[in-house]
Amino acid sequence: MKGMTPAVRLLLVGAPGSEFRLAADLARAAGADVTMADDAAEAIALLRISGGDLVMIDVDADVRGFLQHLRDERFAVPVIACGINASAQQAVAAIRAGARDYLPLPPERALIAAAIASVVARGSIEILGDAPDLARARNLALAVARSASPVLLVGETGTGKGLMARAIHEASGRLGPILVVECAGVAPEIVDSELFGHEQGAFAGALGLRIGRFEKAGSGTILLREVGALSPGTQARLLSALQEHHIRRIGGSHSVAVQARVLATSTIDLQQRVAAGAFRADLLARLGLARIEMPPLRQRRGDIALLARHFAHRLANADGLSPRPLSDAAEGVLQAYGWPGNVSELEDAIHRAVLIARGPRIEARDIVLVDGSQLAQEHAATEGRLEIEGLVGRTVEEVERELILQTLQRCHGNRTSASGILGISVRTMRNKLKTFIEAGIAVSPAP
Repeated sequence: MKGMTPAVRLLLVGAPGSEFRLAADLARAAGADVTMADDAAEAIALLRISGGDLVMIDVDADVRGFLQHLRDERFAVPVIACGINASAQQAVAAIRAGARDYLPLPPERALIAAAIASVVARGSIEILGDAPDLARARNLALAVARSASPVLLVGETGTGKGLMARAIHEASGRLGPILVVECAGVAPEIVDSELFGHEQGAFAGALGLRIGRFEKAGSGTILLREVGALSPGTQARLLSALQEHHIRRIGGSHSVAVQARVLATSTIDLQQRVAAGAFRADLLARLGLARIEMPPLRQRRGDIALLARHFAHRLANADGLSPRPLSDAAEGVLQAYGWPGNVSELEDAIHRAVLIARGPRIEARDIVLVDGSQLAQEHAATEGRLEIEGLVGRTVEEVERELILQTLQRCHGNRTSASGILGISVRTMRNKLKTFIEAGIAVSPAP
């Protein structure tokens, strides 16, 4: 039916025992279209004919050979190994060979559902907006996506660093998953085990082998959120992994080859951390080989209405509501606000508006901040007063440019009206706009 999401095509590869039949039943219950193959050769034949979105293969089969065959024939399908009472060595070998993950059999409903959901979540990620600063970030991301080099994404909270990282991963063509590691607010020893794993007996409480994210990611991607929070010891381990493409599990004596690509985000100035002796200069140089800066929303005011309309439509559909347009007044108060929380704050505000609004349109009164205050009231209270917080750190030239562009947008591109409001001649206005256009800055077209 029109508008329905197509079912995930799951291929189960292995002897059709009771455990596999149960896995098939649970997968169907989670919304998958399930096909079963007795062995790898049959699976390849089925993929050639009808393709697939996800493969689960018995760990006792030739997983390495199967994955190599997929690569040889250029199948971009994620693979999960599974097995009955499989040893840790078998699971590790499958992941090293390129399997996204390992699931024990008999399967758990939640694990099957999570595996299918991970496939549904994959796909093309669109970074919306026409602002020149965003376009530069997007173009650089696209240029480096297919490389194996680390990428450092910097910017304020809520600017979309994580979304851009996922877009880079999706555009990379890598078969493995993207695995996220939170570096801030987590004990250093936990981050170490998360990234590198540990051997049984490595420390008190290490009762068994743990495979870290570097190994589990296979040929996929690791996203380090707030990399500046890493301890000195973890920084040294990370630098070694990036340079040597080998790691050692905590408490281990043997090196393990790794293929994962590293992306990292930071809201703090890492150069200042280096100057303070809190971050390694050589690690920053390695991570920042490609550095992408995500602009704050206050520098993308022309994108605010576009993003708001997109969020309103998507979030209404997600909540089972009929999408409603934004009124001109609603868009006006959205444009006037400083958005210190950037795109994330805007999305949350629109989500609240979608749930609150009762009329045929989303009105200005429906735009509510996290503290419960109406954005329209906030705007009225600050009308005529400069938002100093949004100006600090910016040049006079930048502030002048934004004032001209915003005024022109409010006047729907009318040069004469905008010139009158700003107190400058039409000729001066046109000369200013000419320099903006030559610099690649988007300007509202004349009516």
